[in-house]
Amino acid sequence: MSRSRSNKLRNDIAGINVKVPVLGGSYKRFIYFDNAASTPPLKSVLRAVEEFMPYYASVHRGSGFKSLVSTKAYEEAHRLAGEFVGADLDNQTVIFLKNTTEALNKLANRLPLKKDSIVLCSLLEHHSNDLPWRFKAKVVHIEIDGEGRLDEQDLEGKFEKYYPRVALLAMTGASNITGFLPPIHKYARLAHQYGCPIVVDAAQLAPHRPINMKKASDPEHIDYLTYAGHKMYAPFGTAVLIGDRETFLSGDPDQKGGGTVSIVDRKKVVWAHLPNKEEAGSPNAVGAVALAAAIKYFRRVGFKKIVSHERQLVKYALKRMQEIDGIRIYGDKRASLPEDRLGSVPFLMEGEPHGKVAAILSYEGGIGLRNGCFCANPFMQALLKIPPKKLKQIQQQIRESYRAEVPGTVRVSFGLQNTTREIDHLIKMLNIISEGKYKGKYVVNPRTGEYRPKGFKLDLHAFLPF
Repeated sequence: MSRSRSNKLRNDIAGINVKVPVLGGSYKRFIYFDNAASTPPLKSVLRAVEEFMPYYASVHRGSGFKSLVSTKAYEEAHRLAGEFVGADLDNQTVIFLKNTTEALNKLANRLPLKKDSIVLCSLLEHHSNDLPWRFKAKVVHIEIDGEGRLDEQDLEGKFEKYYPRVALLAMTGASNITGFLPPIHKYARLAHQYGCPIVVDAAQLAPHRPINMKKASDPEHIDYLTYAGHKMYAPFGTAVLIGDRETFLSGDPDQKGGGTVSIVDRKKVVWAHLPNKEEAGSPNAVGAVALAAAIKYFRRVGFKKIVSHERQLVKYALKRMQEIDGIRIYGDKRASLPEDRLGSVPFLMEGEPHGKVAAILSYEGGIGLRNGCFCANPFMQALLKIPPKKLKQIQQQIRESYRAEVPGTVRVSFGLQNTTREIDHLIKMLNIISEGKYKGKYVVNPRTGEYRPKGFKLDLHAFLPF
């Protein structure tokens, strides 16, 4: 595809023309490169929510017309959420929660794990697909290679070493740092050969690539999968957990109370049918509507167009970034082969702390991105090759509330709204940093690790709607 400075998908996103204050007193059009964390809302999602709100009422609890509409919307959203990722709805259930962190914690609470069970967890994982398993079983990490890709030989070796104690394979659908795409169906087949299920954290994957969990009879099927609306341009507090019905039919729900029961007397409880049994409290009907509207958008636009747009951005960004003196890109740097990665590019600049680079881009360039370890500390520590002695020193500093030297990188992550013109502005700012020509004098808050230009104050209250 030829380079294009425009992007028709961009017009579908809310907030693309917002201007923000920068150092010197002027305003610049905001460029958002932190899509791996959360995406801006789709205009169609906002319209759907606005149209639904006059009919909003209690779900599963009222006989009035508005309650009937709200209940129907909530239940239809479950169906769409399952169909969107090719769930086997005859054998799997779709559960709504607040976010993928809550979803993976729920799964950890509901799977029959034992303290001596082994959970094989890729080193690529976000903390949300690592920490919940540590408190239920023994986590063994799968190592990475020099470019941050999963070491398949290590994965196979650890299956052989720990069989038959391996109770679960925990795998990301895409790295939130390097954008690497593990071959999840290949690893699902391997896991099933050793008699264990696989859970895929698809929070990063779902907005960027089509997913097919496949039928339960397929050896490459995904047993459990989670994804979130706030990474799919629907930031209204709904995430999805899909898994084998039998897992959730047996035993008690991890949260108990309103909505989870069919009947209760003074001594006995009869739990509700799925998914109600696992969705305690008043349901987030608005979040469900928002998610459904986002799914409708993805279906209408099609992933072919989305993938093509993203590959163009990744290829262009990698090429331009490698022209800058003193920059180091982590992960796969080949601009000619972006097919097996998403649009997430971590980097460092020689002689400049990652927090300072991010601050200059924000306060002088109007560019919003993220720096740090991105809730994936073990992966970042391996990627940066931090020696154990240094890591121990850093951990002690953090205990003493000193975070000025916490390691990490700067991350650029692309979304539907981004353009090559925006990348050009990023490159211009990175060259300014590389040449030491930025305007401000930046100081670090040792307790938080955040950098700010000395003497520059923002009245953030002026931008609050309340």
